Amino acid sequence: MKPNKKAAKYKAAVDREKDLKLALCRIQKGRARTGETRVSIAAVAREAGVSAALIHNHYPSIAEAIREAQGRASRAMRDVKHQDLIAERKMSAAYRQEITELRSKVANLASINEMLLDENRVLKAKMNDRSVVDLALKKSHR
Repeated sequence: MKPNKKAAKYKAAVDREKDLKLALCRIQKGRARTGETRVSIAAVAREAGVSAALIHNHYPSIAEAIREAQGRASRAMRDVKHQDLIAERKMSAAYRQEITELRSKVANLASINEMLLDENRVLKAKMNDRSVVDLALKKSHR
């Protein structure tokens, strides 16, 4: 049986993680061997001589460190979004309460408006009726 040549390229996970951390530091300090200037998972992978998928799939702590260096750590972003969601839910609940109160007020005003319209119809009918005598006219004739 022949020895596998590919087996010689594999490193221990601890050593690979160390290589990735060093690659990240070199990029951050502007000393990258590959000339990388921007921090990204792909740049760190190129600097360390591995694939970006390896970082994503086997070294999530390194991927998170890279995201933090980029200023967009997923945990921090998740926490901020969660706090925003809680604040929006509170505002939404307050708006729903306000809408309920306003609907109640509108219903009350609609009831008062109907009563006034009815009263107005009755008064107009009385004014158009010839049998009703206007008190203001009576007083002016005296």
